[in-house]
Amino acid sequence: MSAPPSAPTNTRGLAGVVALDSKISAINGDEGTLVYQGYTIEDLARDASFEETVYLLWNGAMPNQAQLDELNAQLRAERALPDGVTNLLRATPRDANPMAVLRTAVSYLAAFDPDADADVTDRAAGYRKAVKLTAKMPTIVAAVERLRKGLEPVAPRAEGSTAFEFLRMLTGEEPGARAEEVMDACLVLHADHGLNAATFTARVIGSTLADMYGAVAGAIGALKGPLHGGANRAVMEMLQEIDAHDLDTQEYIEQKLGRKEKVMGIGHRVYRTLDPRAKILGAMLEGLSEEKGEMKWYETSVAIQSIINEEKGLPAGAVGGQPPHTPPRRVHRPARQDHPTHRGAVAVRRADASRSQRVNE
Repeated sequence: MSAPPSAPTNTRGLAGVVALDSKISAINGDEGTLVYQGYTIEDLARDASFEETVYLLWNGAMPNQAQLDELNAQLRAERALPDGVTNLLRATPRDANPMAVLRTAVSYLAAFDPDADADVTDRAAGYRKAVKLTAKMPTIVAAVERLRKGLEPVAPRAEGSTAFEFLRMLTGEEPGARAEEVMDACLVLHADHGLNAATFTARVIGSTLADMYGAVAGAIGALKGPLHGGANRAVMEMLQEIDAHDLDTQEYIEQKLGRKEKVMGIGHRVYRTLDPRAKILGAMLEGLSEEKGEMKWYETSVAIQSIINEEKGLPAGAVGGQPPHTPPRRVHRPARQDHPTHRGAVAVRRADASRSQRVNE
C-alpha cells in the first residue's frame, strides 16, 4: 500500500524559490558579488561601456569593434519617438508618477512597431524590438522629466553614447566627461540583477506568448513599487525633504527610527553584505558632486549612512560614503583586437556563469 501524499508546504511569496537556470547573471548575497555572463560587475563598471554590456547580456560574449559599431549604429537610429508617443507624453499631467508614464509609453510603442505581434520565435524580430526598447526608453524618460518642468523635449541625435545623449536630452546641455562616465556606469550597474521582481514579472508575461512590449511594460509596473525600484525615488524624496525644510539630518533619521519607519536606501533584500554596486557608485558620486559644485546631496547621504551605521550596524557604504578607490573608466576606447572576448583588463570568469536563479527582491 502506497504512503499517503505528503501535505503541501506553504511559503510566503516566492523568495528563494528556484525558477530557472541562467547564464545571464549571478548574485551571491552572502559574498556581495554580481556577475554578468561570467564577468564581475567591478570589471564591467571599470572597463566596459553600457553598449558593450548590452551586447554581452544579449549574446553571451563581449563584442569586437565591428560588432560594437553595428550595435551603436542600430541604437542611435532608433532613439527618436513616434509622434503619437510624444503627443501622449505631452497630454500627461505634469504631476503624474514618472514610472507610470514610462510604463504607459512603453506599452504604446507597440502600436507603432510592425514587429510588435511577430511570432515570438522570430529571433530577428525579437532583436529589433529589443533594440528599439533600449534606444527609445532613455528618450522617453528625458522627455517626461522636461515636460514635468514645463520645458520642451530635446530631440535625440544619432551620435554619441547612450549615457551622453540621455544627459543631453535631459538637461539641454552637453554633459561633462565625469557626468557621462557616472551615467554610463549607472546603466552598466543596473543592466541586470538576476531574477528580481521585475524580471520575474516579464518572464511570466512572456511565457503566455504575449508581445515584448507588454512584458516590459509589466516589468516596469513591478519596478515602480516602493519595495523594488521605487525605493530610489523614495531616497531622493527623503533627501529633498531634509534640504527643503533645512532639517537636522541626525534628528530626522533618529525620529524615523524611533517611529519604526523604513529609511529607504539602507540595506538590501538580497545582499547580506554591502551591495557591490554601492561601492562603485559611492566613489563616483563624490567626484561628480565636486565637478558640479553641489556637494549637499552627497554630504547628506554620507551623514545618513554614518547615523545608520552607528544605530544599526549595517555595512558601511549602504547609502554613500567613501568606498575603495575606483580607477577612472575608459568610455571612449581605441579599436580592440578582432576577437569577441578580447577585453583588456577584464577577466573572464566562466566557472560562475551558470547558476540556478531564485526569485529575489
